Formats: sequence, C-alpha cells, structure tokens
Amino acid sequence: MRHEIVIKDLRDIGRAAEEFLEAVGNHRIIAFYAPMGAGKTTFTTALCHKLGVREDAVSSPTFAIVNEYRTGNGEPMYHFDFYRVSKVSEALDIGFYDYIDSGCLCVIEWPENIEDILPEETLRVSITVNPDESRLITWED
Repeated sequence: MRHEIVIKDLRDIGRAAEEFLEAVGNHRIIAFYAPMGAGKTTFTTALCHKLGVREDAVSSPTFAIVNEYRTGNGEPMYHFDFYRVSKVSEALDIGFYDYIDSGCLCVIEWPENIEDILPEETLRVSITVNPDESRLITWED
C-alpha cells in the first residue's frame, strides 16, 4: 500500500510527524531517502519531539554517525547519518547490526551509502521537495 503525507511548511511538520508515526506502526528501522536539504534531519527532529525526546537532545549525527536519544517513555532511539560513510565497513565498525537488532527505533539518513547491509524489513521512505517548497513523504508497505 502506498502512503503519502504532505508537509506544507515548517508550521505543519508536527502534524505530519504525528501522522507518520501512526501510519508506520511497528516498523523499527526507517530509512529516509532524499537529496541534500530536503529535510531529513528536520523531519527526524519532529519525530523525536513527538516521541518525547528532550528538545535540546536532538542534533544531526553527521560527524558522530549515530546519536542515541531517550523517548518520553525512556526507550532508546537511534539516529544515523551515513552521509560521510564511503564504505559499508565503516557502518559495521560502529556496531550497526547491534543497533538495528536491538528492537529500538532506528532512523537512518543517507541509507544509500549502506544499502547492501540494510535489512529486508527496513521501511524505505522518500522525501521529495515540491516546486512550492512543500515536502512530500512517501513509502510503501
């Protein structure tokens, strides 16, 4: 089934994040495919806030590769950014499988760089920038 959510502007992102979380249900590995500047980190931040992660705790893991957050109910959540990863071995070196096998929510930016090791159950989500600067989030399950 194909899903679509439109984010009209930044004021609309909280509603979109809530709708997304309801729609994805029990998916624990979510990979965001989008060009630079499309809003992967911004949308991930909105998801974190809806899950109760402290507002000041969320940041882009571009240099760290992975950030761990605690949701409002105390569960760990992992946020990956593989933009700077050029070899799959770099993802393996940080213990990628330990994170994704944990059963915790894992949100991945730039999954293209580690496509070969993404598990089959990964929910692949696209973010498209529309001509009016709104964003279209799409996925199939």
